Amino acid sequence: MIQFQYVKPSKPKAAIDTVAKDQSAVFIAGGTNLVDLMKRGVMNPEKLVDINKLPLRKIERENGNVRIGALALNGAVAEDKLVLEKHPLLAQALNAGASAQLRNMATVGGNMMQRVRCPYFYDTAMPCNKREPGTGCGALEGYNRMHAIFGHSDKCIAVNPSDMNVALVALDAVVLVSGPKGDRKIPFAEFHRLPGDTPQIHTNLQQGELIMAVDVPENPYTKNVNYLKVRDRNSYAFALVSVAAALDLDGSTIKSARLAMGGVAHKPWRLNEAEQFLAGKPATEATFRQAAQLAMRGAKAFEHNKFKLTLGPNTIVQALKNASGVA
Repeated sequence: MIQFQYVKPSKPKAAIDTVAKDQSAVFIAGGTNLVDLMKRGVMNPEKLVDINKLPLRKIERENGNVRIGALALNGAVAEDKLVLEKHPLLAQALNAGASAQLRNMATVGGNMMQRVRCPYFYDTAMPCNKREPGTGCGALEGYNRMHAIFGHSDKCIAVNPSDMNVALVALDAVVLVSGPKGDRKIPFAEFHRLPGDTPQIHTNLQQGELIMAVDVPENPYTKNVNYLKVRDRNSYAFALVSVAAALDLDGSTIKSARLAMGGVAHKPWRLNEAEQFLAGKPATEATFRQAAQLAMRGAKAFEHNKFKLTLGPNTIVQALKNASGVA
């Protein structure tokens, strides 16, 4: 066990100041990912700043949005009446994540910040640019069945593991953060990063910035939604491919759509071109198949994950069928 200091501030400013002044300090909430990383020697923080005393658990209406505090538990958000009424897609995605025990410990902010579950990242004996920049990417020529088909680089091909993130990017959520320089808002689509040449930087948060809440704006996607997760083990496992699909229907015509994928990129992958194509089209399987083909443009697989090039569009089609009620 590594030696570390442990502090538990009761005010956001104290927590922020502690991490801002100490490069070796990190925030900890539920600890469902960080503790694993510490046990494996992947992360070795010298100071843990426990934020569980901070008043960041509320789920409430705020200026037309549903505001979810960063410390709200995944299980509580999935069962919240306001979330179920206004954003059922988010509830479905949360319920698809991990196990019930983990959902009752993991927080919304922690879910957003969880690191990739690539075995080369977790194994300190293997090369990994994300863990140790400049050492190489073991997955490129290794066993890459779970890895990316979009947005990867020659430095990293790992995927974002979160189900919640896929729904939040589809719903145009906004992240509220506070830091040494004040408060700011980050559109969810810009919160996570693609690996590029700096895979060790996994979000656009600055040193000392703390996630305070997530705002999910009002939208018409309260009925025809589906979060479809394809995985090896249905009880709990990370996605091979997942799809968040939401439709606003006028009879059998699609007024607008929201689509995003998980298990395919270093960040939750929004399918903007497919969304634009679906608008004004009939909700039919033929339409959905055309949208799925558009969504897969630019996909590039590796030796062990070529099946995702077929599984991806098939999952998109099925999620859209589930959402629309098309048999």
